[in-house]
Amino acid sequence: MRNLGAMRIAAILSLAALASPTMAEQAPSGIKRTPLQAIDFPEGYKTVTGLAEVAPGHASGMHTHPGIETGYVLDGEVLMIVEGQPDRRLKAGDSFVIPPGAAHDVKSVGSVPAKAVSVFVVDKTKPLASPAK
Repeated sequence: MRNLGAMRIAAILSLAALASPTMAEQAPSGIKRTPLQAIDFPEGYKTVTGLAEVAPGHASGMHTHPGIETGYVLDGEVLMIVEGQPDRRLKAGDSFVIPPGAAHDVKSVGSVPAKAVSVFVVDKTKPLASPAK
């Protein structure tokens, strides 16, 4: 089943590699972000799907999104830090939701890169991500 998911991701990548350059830009060291798809929906919002890879010992850094993020961990383990919530250790097969505007960080805590697919539904007039203040 995991190979089928990887084939779907590869197919989407070939069609939508440039769908959301914002997701690929400004990645901290040890972070690789691959945009998979972006659509203008619902009205006033953009829905963006992407693959994030975090090298062992690296972190995304505290940041926010102008909308909700939901995702699924494909490989590895991460420490998910979301303001107002207890820290959570997530592994392959776990899913997560980050509320709109919540400052959060994701740290790879295992010995292999952590990989996750995330879907963002964000205000299309704002950047996909901004450093937390």
